[in-house]
Amino acid sequence: MTTRRAFLTGSATLAASGLVSFSASAQPVSIGAIKVDARSLGPLGWGENAPRIGRAFESRLASELLPLRRRGGPTLHVTVRWLWLGAGVGGGMPGDGGGGSDDNMVSIIEVADRGRPLVSREIRSMLPSSSGGAWYRPDVDQRRIAALLENNAQWIRRYLGA
Repeated sequence: MTTRRAFLTGSATLAASGLVSFSASAQPVSIGAIKVDARSLGPLGWGENAPRIGRAFESRLASELLPLRRRGGPTLHVTVRWLWLGAGVGGGMPGDGGGGSDDNMVSIIEVADRGRPLVSREIRSMLPSSSGGAWYRPDVDQRRIAALLENNAQWIRRYLGA
């Protein structure tokens, strides 16, 4: 039977040996302005929808990062590198590892203060294609994109320490 003392001693030993790392709580990064660049989506087939996706993502980030907003703070630059909607519900077999029915988004964030980078990170989001709700609704793709933008914004908030 494992006692609390044995568990704590074992955890301390693992941490000291480097086999387990406990993350320290990061200092939240304040944000003054948010700039989103989604131009790279145009050549990927999104065409005239790329600027709309960029504006929607900027709006989503503004609401998601509200607790971090501070006048005159560093600027958050977000570049949307990839946005892919999978084949849809039923596009793959469960457990086949193909990921054919997953929706994916990749963005790069950089927080810069007076040209000096403070944070730089790639953010990847992956959701099942069913995240947009019922597949037969006419606005299913817009809802899938909105779900990806929300998920990516939540990961950004997490990595910035909010």
